[in-house]
Amino acid sequence: MIIFPAVDIKGGQAVRLKQGRADEETVFSSDPVAMAKQWQDQGGKWLHVVDLDGAFSGEPVNRELIRRICSSIDIPVQLGGGIRDLDTAKAYIDAGVSRLIIGTIALTDPDLYGSLCEALPGKIGVSLDAEGGKLKTKGWVEDTGLTVYDVLPRLEAQGTSFIIYTDIDRDGMQTGVNVPALKKLAETSSLPVIAAGGVATLDDVKALYPLSRSANLEGAISGKAIYTGTLNLQEAMEWIAAQQDS
Repeated sequence: MIIFPAVDIKGGQAVRLKQGRADEETVFSSDPVAMAKQWQDQGGKWLHVVDLDGAFSGEPVNRELIRRICSSIDIPVQLGGGIRDLDTAKAYIDAGVSRLIIGTIALTDPDLYGSLCEALPGKIGVSLDAEGGKLKTKGWVEDTGLTVYDVLPRLEAQGTSFIIYTDIDRDGMQTGVNVPALKKLAETSSLPVIAAGGVATLDDVKALYPLSRSANLEGAISGKAIYTGTLNLQEAMEWIAAQQDS
């Protein structure tokens, strides 16, 4: 099981949003590159980066900053936010990003999404962001009326490499993870599932860990919790390692 420390970029700073709302922002660092190095130093095996400016504008905004993050650390980077065409996707891979997270177009333009998966095999994952069980797009501001299970068969067939499932109701709220929803998805999906939203403490990591053994859970993303200290990344990574050694 992997804990993915999150660096969410807005206005060149590392921030966290509450339930994805652009007006509910907390700035944690003016130097996202330094934050990336810090999470690597604390034992992170991957880094999860989101270009929030890109997510809201629909085009890449922080490409040069993301390039600097990739060149400053040795662990792989997965990136989402504003990736809505093949040229942008290829440019980010060329910049050093290991794999890409597609949100909006995976739901609104299935043909384009399929072409991304075909052009960059093994490098395209999808972010499924649900509020009240219904998927949302465009930075969580537009409703789709669809559930995860409405789109999962198509995403599997198109060559998706992994799924990030965000429970919007819990994102940035530090109210714990929605274990039943994640259990159902990890048991249903043929693809690796990454949990996001609500991972607040080591107890949440412990609650999710069995799904990495019994189902298809790859790991969990943590943002606000590791910045505010309710979850210690190094402690969490050491706990996971201890389970795997036992």
